Amino acid sequence: MALRLPDHWVWDSWQTHDGGYHHLFFLRASRALHDPDRRHLRASIGHARSTDLRTWELVPDALVAADSPAWDDQATWTGSVVRAPDGSWRLFYTGVSRADGGVVQRIGAARSQDLVTWHRVPGPLTEADGRWYEKYDGEAWFDEAWRDPWVLADPDGDGWHMLVTARARAGPPAGRSVIGHATSPDLDTWTVRPPLSEPAGFGQLEVPQVVEVDGMAFLLFCCWPAHMAPERRATWPGGGMWCAPGRSLLGPWDLDRARTFDHPSLYAARLVRDGPGWALIGFRDLEDGRFVGEITDPLPVVRDGDTLRLA
Repeated sequence: MALRLPDHWVWDSWQTHDGGYHHLFFLRASRALHDPDRRHLRASIGHARSTDLRTWELVPDALVAADSPAWDDQATWTGSVVRAPDGSWRLFYTGVSRADGGVVQRIGAARSQDLVTWHRVPGPLTEADGRWYEKYDGEAWFDEAWRDPWVLADPDGDGWHMLVTARARAGPPAGRSVIGHATSPDLDTWTVRPPLSEPAGFGQLEVPQVVEVDGMAFLLFCCWPAHMAPERRATWPGGGMWCAPGRSLLGPWDLDRARTFDHPSLYAARLVRDGPGWALIGFRDLEDGRFVGEITDPLPVVRDGDTLRLA
């Protein structure tokens, strides 16, 4: 019942619910590339819907790369979907350009009235601000990280927040990743702010999500050991999906207490409501040295003290 496409790999995904359907947005690229490592610079955003998170109906793709020249004319990457106060929908996504060789990431948005037909807004809306965040220099890291926007309403009703995969300006390069931050009063105009976390031994805190489960806030993210500092890699417990407890949805989070979920290949998973409980839906990465590239069925999750685990 997993979402597997015979002609495309699928990987990072995110969901929203319109009251009738669960909508799944996901990165996809043709299997005709043969080498799955080539998929990233050819990614577009696919779309499927379901009434039960298990049986998926494909609907038209949400976004593809823009016509050149544009800030997102190479590929469109991971994001999130929220409903605006006027009832329309916003898809926030990552884009990379041909002019930058695909190494500089920026964030933009598209609007929709029905979650099916999307129209880009002028962008980009945010990018890494060199006052606080690492800019690409061809030496410290392989890209300029500013991607995977997770957008949420302010818990106190004061506008919106965007959490971003980003990297600090200083520190050992292998462990500089932080949760980047931007704010907006209206989903249209965004201001980049200092990061919400400090470097903690991860080279990238990918696909962040914040959620409250049974009254406790958690930060979910993903990172494999190849992109960790040596001291973090030395204590790696296995698995690529991480969970860290926090004081609130906007942190701070105790990354020293981050734990992984017990699954050998799950990556870029999102926590979603599944009936009365919670579940992770993500993609299967490498298994026996082979990239799988399909979306899992919901994996039930429960809170266990100050962490979450697969049930």
